[in-house]
Amino acid sequence: MKKPTMAIQLYTLRDHIQTAEDFDATLARLAAMGVKDVQISGIGDIPAETQKQILEKHGISVCITHKSFEWMRDDIDGVIAHHKTIGCDAAGIGSAPGDCRGSFDNVTRFIAQAEEISAKLAQQGMTFNYHNHAFEFYRMDDCKYSMMDLLLDRTDPALFRFIPDVAWIHYAGQDPVEVLKKMKGRVKVLHFKDYLFDHEGRRRFVSLGRGIVDLKACYEAACELEIPYVAYEQDCDWTDGDAFKSAEESWAFMMELDKF
Repeated sequence: MKKPTMAIQLYTLRDHIQTAEDFDATLARLAAMGVKDVQISGIGDIPAETQKQILEKHGISVCITHKSFEWMRDDIDGVIAHHKTIGCDAAGIGSAPGDCRGSFDNVTRFIAQAEEISAKLAQQGMTFNYHNHAFEFYRMDDCKYSMMDLLLDRTDPALFRFIPDVAWIHYAGQDPVEVLKKMKGRVKVLHFKDYLFDHEGRRRFVSLGRGIVDLKACYEAACELEIPYVAYEQDCDWTDGDAFKSAEESWAFMMELDKF
């Protein structure tokens, strides 16, 4: 059993990483919290070389990214060059494009494109990684399968990897621990997210440990399965509207988990 390294998904702080100056200031705050690893997502138009310089300045590494599937499909050489510059070997997408969902044909076409991309990444010592939401777990109308069924069963485990999001898995009515077991050996970065339902029945994302996801069980599974990284992510609904405050609260929760 091996403990994962804790990280922060910068999509949580996306409003604060749109310029090089803000990216620098944000990494300074994270470094002061003790963060040494991040996922880059939602960043502004900052050259890869500039990102590298700022990352090195603060002693922070990039464990994975979220980039557009279209960029990977249309300019894989550019994607590879970008990731090599920032020192990251795991290229991820936040979701399948709309025309790659909803039907057996759409998903199988997506898988074919993704595996072509994955093979090119593998030639450079890199991996392709897919981040889920809830829709992947719902049965598609035109067949007996869910999209996740197909992604798990009809992709090459050596090429197609996952960035499982425990909150979205839970919201889809699945047990995150059981899903993680199905993904064994295919996960570099696990997303920790939490949510609850308010008095009007609306889903609200919350800081880690304040919602209904059993994050301790997820952490124990991450240790058991030797998942290398656990990254905090929050889409919205930050504490008092302050993404940094939510990040600080969630990081403190992760540090407590790390003591077990």
